[in-house]
Amino acid sequence: MSAIAAPGPIRLHGLTLGYDRHPAVHHLNGTIPAGELLALAGPNGAGKSTLLKGLTGEIPVLDGRIERPGEIAYLPQIDAIDRSFPVSVMDLASMGLWRRLGPFRALRRTRSAVLDALAVVGLSGFEARPIGTLSGGQFRRALFARLILQDCRTILLDEPFTGIDARTTEDLLALVHAWHGEGRTVVAALHDFGQIRSHFPATLLLAREPVAWGPTLRVLTAENLARARRLSEAWDEEAPVCDGARHAPPRADAAAHDHARDHSHDHDHSRPGDREDAA
Repeated sequence: MSAIAAPGPIRLHGLTLGYDRHPAVHHLNGTIPAGELLALAGPNGAGKSTLLKGLTGEIPVLDGRIERPGEIAYLPQIDAIDRSFPVSVMDLASMGLWRRLGPFRALRRTRSAVLDALAVVGLSGFEARPIGTLSGGQFRRALFARLILQDCRTILLDEPFTGIDARTTEDLLALVHAWHGEGRTVVAALHDFGQIRSHFPATLLLAREPVAWGPTLRVLTAENLARARRLSEAWDEEAPVCDGARHAPPRADAAAHDHARDHSHDHDHSRPGDREDAA
């Protein structure tokens, strides 16, 4: 792998995302710099997956806007992928080339590239295996081979290491670091705080709203994690979309905002560089 041209930054402007007009992530402002290695952390249901889907354009923006840097490679949660589909490991990895080359050209003329990607993730000799016969770790390796072949400068990963063995996790984390070393932007939703502290220099802590965003060790403090839990527990699932991101900040009291009963923030969670340390 070699260095590539840096992607553009991802800019979030008063971003609110949700489903059926109910916000799941709201009032998010800030910039993910080009080449960032960023973890998304937070309790279950904090909006991490929703944010990744919003960044890819898979779900619509309810309010605000996103500036995207071009093509994005996205690995959804493993449960969202149908493993019963009768394709081989070779076929699955080759799908990473379809957007750039088309399916027939990808399969006929780029076999060597696919074999190389499978070798990188430790799946040489697995080319003809049906994906339904793979272990969880082997299937995750095949999906990472597909990401390699997509060759995008921005890569989004949703719980990429959940439910796999330690050796596979170690190998795939090495690949993530290699991507980062090439200047690619990598954003990963993760639940293992130890893993985040060891491997991800920057973290955005979510609880449907941004709690803290900046250097990982300053974000993942006991105080911030406790606040994230409180905000998640207090969330009102039926609250409508509000327009606070486009108006004056609400009062710093729980009644000033519809979405949470512990919602004392000023709607300014820009990345360091946009303003002084966000954590």
